[in-house]
Amino acid sequence: MHLDLSPPLLVFGGPYSNLRALAALRERADALGISASQTICTGDVVAYCAEPEETTQAIRTWGCHVIAGNCEEQLAASADDCACGFDEGTECAALAKGWYPFANARMSSHSRRWMAALPQAITFTLGGLRFRVVHGGTRIINRFLFGSQREALREELENSGTDVVIGGHCGVPFIAEVGSRMWFNPGVIGMPANDGTPDVWYGLIRITGGQVEFSTHRLSYDHTSAAAAMHRFGHADGYAQTLLTGLWPSLDVLPSPERAATGQRIAPQTVRVAIPASRAAAE
Repeated sequence: MHLDLSPPLLVFGGPYSNLRALAALRERADALGISASQTICTGDVVAYCAEPEETTQAIRTWGCHVIAGNCEEQLAASADDCACGFDEGTECAALAKGWYPFANARMSSHSRRWMAALPQAITFTLGGLRFRVVHGGTRIINRFLFGSQREALREELENSGTDVVIGGHCGVPFIAEVGSRMWFNPGVIGMPANDGTPDVWYGLIRITGGQVEFSTHRLSYDHTSAAAAMHRFGHADGYAQTLLTGLWPSLDVLPSPERAATGQRIAPQTVRVAIPASRAAAE
């Protein structure tokens, strides 16, 4: 799907059935004066937390742009698992056998039809740069990609045919410049980023002073009530504790550098890219 968008843009990943975090993000967007038409979600509206149907309804009511994550694809098909890309026998795979059936049992047929109609990617042009929004990888929806994986990011960016890829899925915010291209993962709002804080993350894209500015931002919200909701629904597992501690219950998917950074507070990033003169003239 190709969109005609105007800055500033707010981008975020993984609401993960965390209704309170989604509500806090919408409040932040309103405070920034950013409309739903300028807001993009990279998928996985439903996952670990307690209110899958309620969160789906809330994001639909908001009306922001949403692409399909692997969870949307699986829930739309009433599939037996999340197809998250976890290796069999890992702790992440074991936890998925708890939260996915919980979510799957609570989704309405109306929400499943909405998920089935979501695009797998969004493209747009902004500040002379060509963008592609994906969930995981450009070809594999559940591919985990982290900032330390430079060669994997290079391959994905070359495959994209664009200047900037906005990705989600991995749960950790980062901005990686690889050659003349950029991978921008704004982080997710449904779970902390394994940095020992309960904060969640979103990203902004602005145009200022002849440059396109990319930035990642913390978001605090009522995480104690989100964790309490998991207990109230009889759905408390390792992820309920993560909402409080900011530490993931399993590090299975993390490359060595990200694993070593567990519990270390992540600093927000800002990267500016000059608007290509030839393209700016064409616009």
